[in-house]
Amino acid sequence: MLDMRSTKKLSSGRVVALITGMLVLLLLVPPVTAAPITWTTWTPTNVGGPDVDPGTAQGTIGGINVTYTGELFQVITGFPSWNPPSTFSGGTVGNPPPSSGGIVELMGGTTTVDTVRFSVPVTDPVMAIWSLGQNPGQRMYVFTVTEPFTIESGGPSQEFGGSTITTDFIVTVFGSEGNGTVQFNGTFTSISWTNPLFEAVSGFTFGLPPQPATVPLPASLVLLGVGLVGIRLVQRKRA
Repeated sequence: MLDMRSTKKLSSGRVVALITGMLVLLLLVPPVTAAPITWTTWTPTNVGGPDVDPGTAQGTIGGINVTYTGELFQVITGFPSWNPPSTFSGGTVGNPPPSSGGIVELMGGTTTVDTVRFSVPVTDPVMAIWSLGQNPGQRMYVFTVTEPFTIESGGPSQEFGGSTITTDFIVTVFGSEGNGTVQFNGTFTSISWTNPLFEAVSGFTFGLPPQPATVPLPASLVLLGVGLVGIRLVQRKRA
């Protein structure tokens, strides 16, 4: 004769396991959504001639200081337009850079290492790249294996047209008049790359999504609490 109590007990155990598994997945794998990005405001340093090697540039992202060192053509504000918005936002990037924040312009063709340093560790920084390469001449920014990244958006620029930046999925971002955004995955105090082939000119800026809190997010706590209540109710029915 089938023992209904055993069957009920088995079903309750499966429910508890299911709720626990769902909680783990929801808490550990957050949904991919576009985040508002705070972009660097650069201090203009109009070199306006041959590259300064090495050169430096200063900026801020909110209260975080940003320092660039490497080959440098110039730092200007009010240019480019960072339009159309769909080229410089998408994926996890919620908004393009403002034109008022400016751009660091490079010409490449050097072995100098370009480096952006942050005054504090930052998580998942975003790099907007403008006019990398010249149609049909492909150019590249070569990063390191300790700087994993994903391309979040791309397309033509308002100034020169072109198309999206691309990647070899290892360390290199390519462009033939390429534009778009790259997000680095992890926590960094600096990002470095080389720009081995000459062109006139490409440029970049950096931004940050909202940074992680030092305590669990309130939404996560609520979700965890609801799950624990559900488990407790199932356990009470089994008693």
